[in-house]
Amino acid sequence: MPGANDPSPLVGSFADLVAVLAKGEKPREDWRIGTEHEKHVFHKNPVRPVTYEGPNGVRALLDGIERRTGWAPFYDGPNPIGLRNDAAAGGISLEPGGQFELSGAPQPDVHASAAELAAHLADCHAVAGPLDIHFLGLGTTPLWSVSEIPAMPKSRYGIMAPYMERVGTLGTSMMFRSATVQANLDFSDEADMVKKLRVSLALQPVATALFANSPFVDGRPSGFLSFRSHIWLNTDKARTGMLPFVFKDGFGYADYVEHALDVPMYFVIRDKRYINVAGESFRAFLKGELPQLPGERPTLKDWEDHLSTLFPEVRLKQFLEMRGADMGSEAAVNALTAFWTGLLYDADALDAAWQLVKDWTDEERQALRDDVPARAIHAPFRSGTVRDIAREAVAIAHSGLSARNQRNGAGESEAIFLQPLDQIVETGRTEAERWLDRYNGPWAGDLSRIFDEAEM
Repeated sequence: MPGANDPSPLVGSFADLVAVLAKGEKPREDWRIGTEHEKHVFHKNPVRPVTYEGPNGVRALLDGIERRTGWAPFYDGPNPIGLRNDAAAGGISLEPGGQFELSGAPQPDVHASAAELAAHLADCHAVAGPLDIHFLGLGTTPLWSVSEIPAMPKSRYGIMAPYMERVGTLGTSMMFRSATVQANLDFSDEADMVKKLRVSLALQPVATALFANSPFVDGRPSGFLSFRSHIWLNTDKARTGMLPFVFKDGFGYADYVEHALDVPMYFVIRDKRYINVAGESFRAFLKGELPQLPGERPTLKDWEDHLSTLFPEVRLKQFLEMRGADMGSEAAVNALTAFWTGLLYDADALDAAWQLVKDWTDEERQALRDDVPARAIHAPFRSGTVRDIAREAVAIAHSGLSARNQRNGAGESEAIFLQPLDQIVETGRTEAERWLDRYNGPWAGDLSRIFDEAEM
């Protein structure tokens, strides 16, 4: 829980910062799969955003799910801002615009992750239905501007929003009207981390392309198939991006620490209060020279909090976070988890994925990242398109999941969850393009129809 008073040791050396990352190392038999996703919330009668307070607000939704599940609330001041499932190390939290996030517990396989998602959605629907609260599976809200979306009562967002407005053009759009799905995966040692991080960074734009699902903004087509991905290109260049230094010879934990130390801070938590240190240096904090806390040095918890405010395409903490995909349907959420599990959790598949990307240059990786928000799988790459790479990557994921041989009660492997991606590479049509077809066809430009058809 943010702001907990549990004592945390002071950072004593650079090695302590490195050790925070290395602590994530796990033997293969202990590797788990975590899935996080954010759903937009809305009322239907009429279609409008959901406020925090009120009898049909987000707080009422949290309260109802607390009663249904027994999960423990956690607070920012007097306001509950999430629920913690202490028995399974998962929980629910709120994003700035009320996006309702499930941070899934570590699961042994994709089948278990899918079952967790299904149970969560059942809880959400049971509680939200009487409140006229509904859930939208898109990468961005299609209608409302940032100013039209009620803010959730979380102190950190009061710090982040004005800072975002200073350092980028779309940071508040990221906060208030975007939603993602994320897969979190383990590594065994530093070498395994490096290989997985390099493969997943290189292929992250391919995942963005496959999961492109945000073609609308401000009530009309945005000109992008993933406007959410375009948002991230214009949020805060100091803490986002493709991390080209990861591909330099000798890269390891220490290099990521050096990078993180140079990313400006947002906040420090003391006595359950967020202290605004936006733009300050963690290196200065290590020396006791933080202006807001003169003479005070950081704890390991401060360092972990700082690491959580970096937003690269793949984030290294005590696991690897795949951050490139738009939110989508239940099937798309499961497909994202299956895609990365298949690529990274089988040794032969990981080797094949590395062979696919190992000769890509920094310039080519960045060009992919820059091109896919608008073109998705149709973005050019070398003599072909991203669709060609996606076809190979999905095939490798299939082989990796088949080799894992994790089967459900019906004897099916985890590869069943890749079906949405099989369809995309076969047809050459992303979910975003299917929405645009609907908008330009049977909807006749009536974008309100998407609130029925993209409802989860």
